[in-house]
Amino acid sequence: MRTRVWQRKVANPLALAVLAELMVEPMHPYEIGRRLKAHGSDRNIKYNRSSLYMVAEQLTKAGFIAMRETVRDTLRPERTVYALTDEGRRELHDWLCELVAQPRSEYPQFGLALSLLSVLAPAEAVELLTERLARITASAGRIRETMQSARAEGVLWVFLIDDEYELALLEAERHLVAGLVESLKRPAYIRAWQETLGSQK
Repeated sequence: MRTRVWQRKVANPLALAVLAELMVEPMHPYEIGRRLKAHGSDRNIKYNRSSLYMVAEQLTKAGFIAMRETVRDTLRPERTVYALTDEGRRELHDWLCELVAQPRSEYPQFGLALSLLSVLAPAEAVELLTERLARITASAGRIRETMQSARAEGVLWVFLIDDEYELALLEAERHLVAGLVESLKRPAYIRAWQETLGSQK
C-alpha cells in the first residue's frame, strides 16, 4: 500500500495538469492552457494565464520542468517552451498514483450548508433545495450531452472518466437532495422545527 511521507514541492493541482500535458511534448504555457481547455480540464482546475506562468516558474525551480527554448514570431511576444525532466516524470507518476489510490477528506461548502440547514424554515429550505435540484439536473444533462458528442466523435472512454465521475457525484447529490426535500415537508419535522427554532424567530 502506498503511503505519502512528504509534502509536495509544488502542491497546486494545476501543476499536476501541467506536468501531464508536458508528457506529450515540450510546449509553452499558452499552449498548455489551450490544451487544458480543449481536454475539459478547466472544469476541474481553476486557472488563468498568469497562474499558468506562475506554476511553470515553480515547477522549474523544483526541477520538474526545464526551459527548452524561446520562440518568437512576428505576431506573438516571445514565448518560453518547457520540457518535462526525468524528476518531473517521477513526480507526475508518484503524485497521480497517490491521488488515485488514497481517498482524501474534502470539505465542500454544500456539506457545511447541510450541517446548518435547520436554521432555515422548512418551507424556505424546500424552496432553495428544489432550486438546487433543478440546477443539478440541468448540469447532469449537459454532461450527458457532452459525453454523447465525444463518443460519437470516437473519443476513447478513458478520456471521459472525469465526466463519468462528475456525473456520478451529481446523481448521488440529486438523489440525496430529492429525499431531503421530502423529509423537510413532513409534518413531524415542521412541528419539531416550530417548537424549537421557530419560536426563536
